[in-house]
Amino acid sequence: MLRVSINEEEETITMKLEGRVAGLWTAEVSRAWLDTAPRLASKKLVLDIRDVTYADAGGTELLSGMYAKTNARVLADTLWAQSLADQITRSDVRFLAEER
Repeated sequence: MLRVSINEEEETITMKLEGRVAGLWTAEVSRAWLDTAPRLASKKLVLDIRDVTYADAGGTELLSGMYAKTNARVLADTLWAQSLADQITRSDVRFLAEER
């Protein structure tokens, strides 16, 4: 199960994910991202993963791609969510290093 909530404010757009970012649910996150990305313009993306309970390789890859494209602010408050946040943001660093 997964819930995706989008909250648009003056300077930010927050995408809050609750549940599992895995399997078919990854496609739901992707659809929400494709709908949201064009509205970012000068706004900052906030990726709230505090209530994510699991992410498979595909989900982690999608979130990493979103981070890489936007340099999003990632919100995580549990050890597991922080570990996921580290994976998401670290992959961007590795990607940039491979390009050089």
